[in-house]
Amino acid sequence: MKPDLFEAPDYYNLDDLLSEEHLLVRDAARQWVKRDISPIIEDYAQKAEFPKEIIGGLAEIGAFGPYIPEEYGGAGLDQISYGLIMQEIERGDSGVRSTASVQSSLVMYPIFAYGTEEQRKKYLPKLATGEWMGCFGLTEPNHGSNPSGMETKYKDMGDHFLLNGAKLWISNSPFADVAVVWAKNEEGRIHGLIVERGMEGFSTPETHNKWSLRASATGELIFDNVKVPKENLLPGKSGLGAPLGCLDSARYGIAWGAIGAAMDCYDTALRYAKERVQFGKPIAATQLQQKKLAEMITEITKAQLLAFRLGQLKNEGRATTAQISMAKRNNVDMAIKIAREARQVLGGMGITGEYSIMRHMMNLESVITYEGTHDIHLLITGADITGIPAFK
Repeated sequence: MKPDLFEAPDYYNLDDLLSEEHLLVRDAARQWVKRDISPIIEDYAQKAEFPKEIIGGLAEIGAFGPYIPEEYGGAGLDQISYGLIMQEIERGDSGVRSTASVQSSLVMYPIFAYGTEEQRKKYLPKLATGEWMGCFGLTEPNHGSNPSGMETKYKDMGDHFLLNGAKLWISNSPFADVAVVWAKNEEGRIHGLIVERGMEGFSTPETHNKWSLRASATGELIFDNVKVPKENLLPGKSGLGAPLGCLDSARYGIAWGAIGAAMDCYDTALRYAKERVQFGKPIAATQLQQKKLAEMITEITKAQLLAFRLGQLKNEGRATTAQISMAKRNNVDMAIKIAREARQVLGGMGITGEYSIMRHMMNLESVITYEGTHDIHLLITGADITGIPAFK
């Protein structure tokens, strides 16, 4: 394994805008990635296996519910700290960031925001330490960009709910202890239910043969007459806005995380271009390679500014769904283009596991699709600026 020589680009001195706490949180995550992710991640990606031994480390750096109050086991940090942690983790690997993002924004957040005090006390502390891992059940085999069409349903049986249906493309599902599942009641209203591993009729088959997010565990959620206790219903919010509120938080984290992947690709390409000699000089001395590198750092800097301002708005409670969609779409698109350009800088070496670029590129093909596809986020912006939804 090559040493992790990563140096984060900061062309506009954005570190000057970060607080001392932001820097401490970011640097702790950065060092953890260098020590515990970089040495193992290529092997796990090749094996298509999630490295479960890193769960404790993710908890230690505050990656599980960093903005959840300390009384429930979270770190009580602000939204910029959350973004910086996601940035550093995705610098290591998008799949590892997915695991942390799901745990924080799609499991802990809805329990905190929509749950009862009893639910918060029961689940959040164990999710914060990684003792329990969670997943989020929204996407279905027949309903991706149109979650309102979901077919998963539950009935009121008097002393419990009876849940039936299936969810697909669920990160963490193969090993999750709890699942926050979105289903329709008998009136067709969407509600969140907490389903626990071990409930009869609940299974989580793993999805295999992925060329992307290979170091992340992905699977299904199958509900075959699952008896869910009534106290497991999230009462604080219902309707499609409830799961979409969770996705806002997760998409915000992705907007930061994609910057990390782009940074890693850029740093790798820059270092290689300075060292690789052709025709008697480093390829970094050629105009075409400088064009690639200059455009990469420009796009990264723009994405950093977009994410930072969005973080400020999140801290103030003023960030809109449409603003978050714009940042998610822009920053992931930026990252995947940089990965492709960086691969070209490395030539044939760019496709090997000796470097991280091809792994990032494959991972980002999932990131650009999940939690709102590239095109759907464009339509969210379009609807916001025109006032005319064009989703169908």
